[in-house]
Amino acid sequence: MITIKNVTKIYGKDFKAVDNMNLVINDNEIFGFLGPNGAGKTTTIKMICGITPISEGEIFVNEHSIDKNPLEAKLSIGYVPDDPNILMRLTGYEYLNFIGSIYKVEPFLLKERIEKYAKTFDLYDDLSDRIENYSHGMKQKLLVIGVLVHNPKNWVLDEPMTGLDPRSSFKLKEMMRAHADEGNTVLFSTHVLAVAEQLCDRIGIINKGKLVFVGTVQELREMRQSGESLEHIFLELTENA
Repeated sequence: MITIKNVTKIYGKDFKAVDNMNLVINDNEIFGFLGPNGAGKTTTIKMICGITPISEGEIFVNEHSIDKNPLEAKLSIGYVPDDPNILMRLTGYEYLNFIGSIYKVEPFLLKERIEKYAKTFDLYDDLSDRIENYSHGMKQKLLVIGVLVHNPKNWVLDEPMTGLDPRSSFKLKEMMRAHADEGNTVLFSTHVLAVAEQLCDRIGIINKGKLVFVGTVQELREMRQSGESLEHIFLELTENA
């Protein structure tokens, strides 16, 4: 579970990238974060993961404060950033072993998971190559595998399907559903409204740092009382908020 209480992020003197956000993302739930570019999605995700400091308010991950108990909170988070260009001089194997060592995964279990998930995402034969030689999609697959090998309770994924081929995207969506159904939490941001509609138990729409809607897609349609497409409703909410 992820709990966001009265959270604000201020850049500079007074620019509020996130403005007094309150949100609970439950276990057994896939929660989709939607919003235009610059709306505050990535800033919120980075605050949840303890990468960007919070200006005001608190965030709890499995009841651990990301500020006061950062190690306990971060141990239960698997994070895929929106930019896959990290640790470029490492090989795929080195990166995954590094992730496994940070999260204290047993060596035999780590080896088993690396093989399993690398084969699932068709990356097994490329693990000996340096990450700097990977395509964007291959880097994205590696980051996803990095989350899977330490099996955290909370998946926090920032545009995780960007660059993935259709087969890998389908596999990831299956895994997200299975992870949530096992009593865990999945939070992901996306620009693809059809994916959110297909996959999410609830969605949150953010615009100019403020949540303008939280609920199911069906509730959104009922609130609007129209037969409009999700895309049309989304555009209206984010333009008029």
